[in-house]
Amino acid sequence: MTFILEFTKEALADLNALKNDPSKKRILKDVIKTLRLMETNLRHPSLNTHEFHNFKGPNGEKVFEAYAQQKTSGAYRIFWYYGPGKNVISIITITPHP
Repeated sequence: MTFILEFTKEALADLNALKNDPSKKRILKDVIKTLRLMETNLRHPSLNTHEFHNFKGPNGEKVFEAYAQQKTSGAYRIFWYYGPGKNVISIITITPHP
């Protein structure tokens, strides 16, 4: 199943910050690879997708975490939830591991 990715204002700001910082070129590459995988295969092993229990989506949706990086200090994660429509994933934020 393929998904359409929608980004919150925060997630777009996160992505633009990575694009505009030359020192984050490697992180940006990893994040883009992860986003592409999320569009086509949420069960890909490298994503390590799992529910994130610390908060909910705007309407109480379950929030999930996907790994953009692993085994790296401050590894980046992508937080997301299903919806608002069918085959849509809403990206909440792109951030270093909390």
